[in-house]
Amino acid sequence: MKARIITVFFIITALLYLAASIRLEKPPAGKLSNYGLFTGTLSNLEPAADVVPYALNTPLFTDYAEKLRFLRIPAGSTIAYNDSAVFEFPVGTVLVKNFFYPRDFRDPSKGREIIETRLLIREENGWKALPYIWNREQTEAFLDVAGETRQVKYIDGSGKTRQHAYYIPNMNQCKGCHNHYEAMAPIGPTARQLNGKYGFAGSQDNQLAHWATKGLLTGLPADGQLPRGVRWDDPSTGSLDERARAWLDINCGHCHRSGGPASTSGLYLTIHEKDPLRLGIGKTPVAAGRGSGDLQVSIAPGQPEKSIMVYRMQSTDPGVMMPELGRSLNHQEGIALIKQWIREMEH
Repeated sequence: MKARIITVFFIITALLYLAASIRLEKPPAGKLSNYGLFTGTLSNLEPAADVVPYALNTPLFTDYAEKLRFLRIPAGSTIAYNDSAVFEFPVGTVLVKNFFYPRDFRDPSKGREIIETRLLIREENGWKALPYIWNREQTEAFLDVAGETRQVKYIDGSGKTRQHAYYIPNMNQCKGCHNHYEAMAPIGPTARQLNGKYGFAGSQDNQLAHWATKGLLTGLPADGQLPRGVRWDDPSTGSLDERARAWLDINCGHCHRSGGPASTSGLYLTIHEKDPLRLGIGKTPVAAGRGSGDLQVSIAPGQPEKSIMVYRMQSTDPGVMMPELGRSLNHQEGIALIKQWIREMEH
């Protein structure tokens, strides 16, 4: 009964949020196809002429779902380059993120199931998040403010059949992550994350250079001195410390930063943090509770088993786990990376 009341509360809240957005801005489309973001068969996700695909060097973990990202900005508009924060996108920008599972991770030719498409739309008064859920027939995605739980089944990279629940957040929960100083904001599109190659129409080009060539991005440094984010799972791109920090930045730093939802914790996990204590090394929790697992510090150098950070990453208890949104499974490879990072810290 309690769970039903909570569910009804979230639905009502999301509907009120949507109603407010409809009063203030252009009403959102009920179907994904109404935006004209893709051409041909919708599920092919073939971008329209004014839509640009992009990828992040280290993406957020979401229960092993794969993602395809796209961007559209209004004709004649540009994005201003900066080397540290998320880019400032013009009004009318649409950021598109599709979540899907290949039927067999070893063989993409066997097809995929797209679960949801999330849109972030830049309006005059800020960003608005809109979640679209795909039907089982893969012919359309529909606006759904209440979220959904869907069972997914696929074969993973090791050949093992996996089946688990995938939780699609309600509209109100989007702000749980996309929240900076109480305003909705994108997370991923930074120079550091976009400074990498992407296959555009059969050629491998640097994404930032490609955007600049197409007239989408202004102010790109001519000397080529661009920050580059490492790939968390590729040791050839950076050191253990760099890869662990990249993982924490994208998975935790959007909350654990100044102006983020977890700023009161005093734990700051962005890639730019330099203070070891604020990063969690030897830091005691602001509010001890069962989330600490009776451990004393966020990071105990050399001892991942005594680190609150690892304890929370390994949990799937909603009252303990971190990150607390966007997952129901443990990211085993990410946990192994953070454990190794802590284990090899000097102490």
